[in-house]
Amino acid sequence: MIRPRILIADDEPLLRAELREMLAALWPQAEVVGEAVDGIDAVRLGRELSPDAVFLDVRMPGLDGIELAHVFGGRSHVVFVTAHHEHAVAAFDEGAVDYVLKPVSHERLARAVERLKGRLRMPPPSLRQVAGQVPEQPRPAQPAWLQASSGQTIHFIDLADVVYFCSDAKYTRVVTDTLEAHIRLSLKELADSLDGDAFWQIHRGYVVALKRIASAHRAEDGALWLHLRGHGARLPVSQRFQHLFKGM
Repeated sequence: MIRPRILIADDEPLLRAELREMLAALWPQAEVVGEAVDGIDAVRLGRELSPDAVFLDVRMPGLDGIELAHVFGGRSHVVFVTAHHEHAVAAFDEGAVDYVLKPVSHERLARAVERLKGRLRMPPPSLRQVAGQVPEQPRPAQPAWLQASSGQTIHFIDLADVVYFCSDAKYTRVVTDTLEAHIRLSLKELADSLDGDAFWQIHRGYVVALKRIASAHRAEDGALWLHLRGHGARLPVSQRFQHLFKGM
């Protein structure tokens, strides 16, 4: 195989960029032919690009990496990228080329690349048993209230009062009708604990309370914006999440 084709599937842009850069340094003969932002995108790109190997995040929106093992198994060699050691070991035992734990280290990725080079000479395994072997992770319970700080003051905020959350560097800004404060969690970490029937992620930087959405407006340039009930903010909806507003 002169130039192996690689697909990266992860919903974290920074991790995708880091993987691409490290793979370019470790394996210049290989080509990263695509980057998928979620499980559905990974299926589409897999069919279009027919990669020889896929680096799959275990936890992604749409379809997670374990579900994607059924799609790519027998077609592409799989390396799992995960924060959960138990996921990785089970997948490896069932035939994945290797697993890399987050945060990804240069040394660990180098070992995975060497394994992958050797496996490319063989047909990809099925991986159909992975889902049955990987322990299911319980979804964190949604908090009833949040502890957030503003200056020297710590606020205890009822989740029912939240209008929206906004990513703010490595923290999250919580917005209510009366205050704005910061939570010491990333937006992704917080979103994982929220009830999907009460809060929708509409952009990689925004999660909004569903009951506060008044309307969605399509601008002349094609961008989709949300107007909130009883609040002056206007929030963008990225292309990835526009399927939530099917009538638009």
